[in-house]
Amino acid sequence: MSRVQERDQAPLLEVRGLETAFTIEGSDYNAVDNVSFSVKPGQVLGVVGESGCGKSVMSLSIMQLLPKGIGKIKNGEIIFDGDEIQNYSPKRMNKIRGKDIGMIFQEPMTSLNPVFTIGFQLEEVLHNHFKLTKREAREKSVALLTAVGIPRPDKIVDEYPHQLSGGMRQRVMIAMAIACQPKLLIADEPTTALDVTVQAQILELLQDVQSKNDMAIILITHDLGVVSESCDEVIVMYAGKIVERTEVRKLFTEPLHPYTELLIGAVPKMNESIEVLDSIEGIVPSLSNMPKVGCRFAGRCPKAMAECTEITPQLAENTEGHEVACLLYETSRPQERVVR
Repeated sequence: MSRVQERDQAPLLEVRGLETAFTIEGSDYNAVDNVSFSVKPGQVLGVVGESGCGKSVMSLSIMQLLPKGIGKIKNGEIIFDGDEIQNYSPKRMNKIRGKDIGMIFQEPMTSLNPVFTIGFQLEEVLHNHFKLTKREAREKSVALLTAVGIPRPDKIVDEYPHQLSGGMRQRVMIAMAIACQPKLLIADEPTTALDVTVQAQILELLQDVQSKNDMAIILITHDLGVVSESCDEVIVMYAGKIVERTEVRKLFTEPLHPYTELLIGAVPKMNESIEVLDSIEGIVPSLSNMPKVGCRFAGRCPKAMAECTEITPQLAENTEGHEVACLLYETSRPQERVVR
């Protein structure tokens, strides 16, 4: 995917101080806590971290698709193409979803409606944003299925999701996401539950779509191999916070945060013969058991110091273009606690 970015190019999407909370037994708990980042046109931003670290909640916040009644954006700004969209009405947001911001959801097996044909669901996206006749919408749907490499598109368009394989359903999801040629595509675990061969095909398809349309992509994944092949920049999330952010090459050659080091260390090496894979001990803390102060990774960190549970590290630039939130680095210490 895109590797060259203009440094002075204005961001397409800016997220500033985003806090997204869920209400549990009358109390609010932040699943995304003070997250800030930006994406430029044509850029591919990777978002990595274990399950439960807030990646998907962040993407649903951008799309305003949080579960009603229990999920809400408490603070922060979401600026898309120069406009603040975090407080848009559902009607106004519907004009952006699909047309300007597309999304590939995490579960291709369940994201398609089982009672409607593939063609009906594609045509629904097109009718929502364009004035097309039924014939024009069908022709466009067949063309979209062709574009994502689905064989017999004129037949598949009349079939139901259960008649397709997982890889085929994921291609349909991509066709729906790019139907209106959005400026930004959010891909939430687009290769989950697919075999290795199909994963490679899906990633190649995304790369082709991105290069043709100069789309920006937010690629959410736990697969660091996918990140190394596809992304320009990467943010690493843990327990709702960004702990490291840098360009993809630096992430693998110069990881700074202990969590990032452990994630990379857990990836199997093709040139090594080992019986037991490395793993990260413990689990991500639950929302209701999140530490109020200190580093949220301290309880699992092999490099943790006593002060890691007392001082909350700040995400700050340690070297040019490389930010980290860890007390091992002077720049991450809150200014009032920095020892000179």
